[in-house]
Parts: sequence; structure tokens; C-alpha cells
Amino acid sequence: MLKLSILDQSPISHGSDARVALQQTVQVAQLADRLGYHRLWVSEHHDAPTLAGSTPEILIAHLAAKTSRLRIGSGGVMLPHYSAYKVAENFRMLEALYPGRVDVGVGRAPGGMPRSTMALQEGKPRGAVDYMQQVADLRDYLTDALPEDHRFYGLTASPVIDTVPEMWLLGSSDGSAYVAAQQGTAFSFAHFINGEGGTAAMQMYRDRFVPSRLCASPETSVAIFAFCADTEKEADKLASVLDLSLVFLANGQRADGVPTIEMAQSYPYSRYELALVKENRKRMVVGDKVSVKQQIEALAQAYGTNEVILCTNTARLEDRLHSFELVAEAFGLQERTPSANTTAAHARDIPSRAQHSEEE
Repeated sequence: MLKLSILDQSPISHGSDARVALQQTVQVAQLADRLGYHRLWVSEHHDAPTLAGSTPEILIAHLAAKTSRLRIGSGGVMLPHYSAYKVAENFRMLEALYPGRVDVGVGRAPGGMPRSTMALQEGKPRGAVDYMQQVADLRDYLTDALPEDHRFYGLTASPVIDTVPEMWLLGSSDGSAYVAAQQGTAFSFAHFINGEGGTAAMQMYRDRFVPSRLCASPETSVAIFAFCADTEKEADKLASVLDLSLVFLANGQRADGVPTIEMAQSYPYSRYELALVKENRKRMVVGDKVSVKQQIEALAQAYGTNEVILCTNTARLEDRLHSFELVAEAFGLQERTPSANTTAAHARDIPSRAQHSEEE
């Protein structure tokens, strides 16, 4: 059966703020937990006016405490900024607190503009990071398997526990697929970042996969922007918000939060920008629940994977939640009754849809 998961980037809506965005991520996680989604990942972005998630490890701990069965992880930690040893200890701690529910997803993108990268890597020799070695180190710290010729042989990542978080390499190119294959980690292709070449990268990962203590065989997923609504027209309106956001990004404009549908509908697109919108739609699935189900199944088949991760950035939280609800209905996900402690948190943290309407 196809597994459905969520990547939540804690989008900051126009006129809102980061605190609200992070509270909304909690609400998305609790809904996903109840509806039967497989996992939820949170992202790492720095100096970003439209995305609030900067430290996935801290947010993961909070989300795991607010949910009961959903896997929670990073999508992902930008490993070149950090020590692989410290990342291993962060995620071992999370796995110790929430055994069997934690994913450590890592990538090598900067997660921000050059200014933030310089600040994060201050004091490090520029260009000195060996990503392949970092991935190998993280894998070996997590599995207590440092080779005898390793520069820190005998070192243990604390706390010492009897379970291992799932380790995923995230990428949008065949370069990342190659590293994942050589190091024996799971691999998730970011189709929402790069709509071309993903299926070839995924096949190369399978062809060159080397088994490890983490994975005996290839494990894969694909991530896509997704907008589902009651009608095709309404879904297109939701996607228009991302259309405009991506145009701003391409033009180097620093947006003041995720634009509203009204802003997107009234924006005077140039001919070049309209062509860009058309091209960017290759990175999305958009439609009613019947159409979106068909598109997701086709994407999974093309990639040869049994897991699709949905990223839905909308200006209004209720649109985001409703999109996930419709997809869950389309695929017949098994809705679960939250445990007593989660039910209390859910009631306390999530206003009703009527309340949302009144606030707006």
C-alpha cells in the first residue's frame, strides 16, 4: 500500500508571524497523526522571511510530544553546517525519548542565502567539508560502527540506546542519490525542488546501492508540492499562491510572507513569468481528490516508490488542513482516535474551523 507523508516547512503567511507558523505546524502534525499519515518532516531554513523552521531538532521534540504514533523527522538537517557527531547525538537523544518514531533526514543545500551560510560556518575553512565522509560518519555514529582506522575510533555518540533512528539522504540530483547509495542510507528525491531527472537519479540509487547496518536494501520516497480542494478551480487558486511565491524567488524578491490568494490572482504576470509558472507546475500535483489521487499514484509509479511526501504551503491554515484531509479520504487512510494525552493537547491547541473563520 502507498504510504503518504508530509513535509511541513512552517510557512509564514502574509501579515502573520513565525510564532503562529510554528503553532500551525503543530496542528498539521496532530491532524496527520489522527488521519493516518506515515511520517511528518520539518525543514531547515535560515534568514527566510516566509519559512519559520530553522532548527528541526527542537521542533521535532515538540511535535513528537504532541502526537502519539506519527514518525517525526528532519527534512532535513543541512549537514555541511554542523558536526556529524553532534547531529548523531541530537537524534540519538530524540530516539531515546521517542523510540521507533524518529527520522534523521540530511541534505547538503545551504538552506539560505550566502550570508546565513557564512554565519553558520563561521570559523570553518571554506570548502573543507567532505560531504561523503560526513554522511559515513553520521551513519557510523548512529550504529556504533566507526572503523578501526577512523580518526575518532572508540568514540561513542550519547545516549547509548538499543534502537536507531531511520536515516534518510535528501536530494534533488543524481549526486545525492550516489552518496545515499554508497553509504547505504534511504533516499528521498525532492521533486518539488527539481522536476527533471528524478526517476533516473532514483534508478541510479537502486543500481549502485551498497547494503549497510541501516538499510539491507534500497528505501525510497519522493516529495512533491500538493494542493487538493473540493473542486479543480479551488485547487488551482491554492496553487496560485505557490506560483507567485516561486516567481518572487526567481526574481530575487524578498517576499513579506506567503502571499494570499487575492494577491496571487491580481498579480500582473509578465510573459516570462507566465512561462515560469507553467514550468513550475511540473513540480506540483493540483486538483480535486480524485485527480490528485491519480497524479500521486502516477508519480509513485514513475519513481518506483511506495511513499510520497506532500508539501502544501498555503496562506490559510484551514486550506492546508483541508487539503490533507481530502488526500487522506481519497486514499482511504485509517483514521485513528488519539490517545488521552494527545486528545487533550489536540483540543487545547487546535481551534475549530468555525473559530478560524471567525478570527479571519
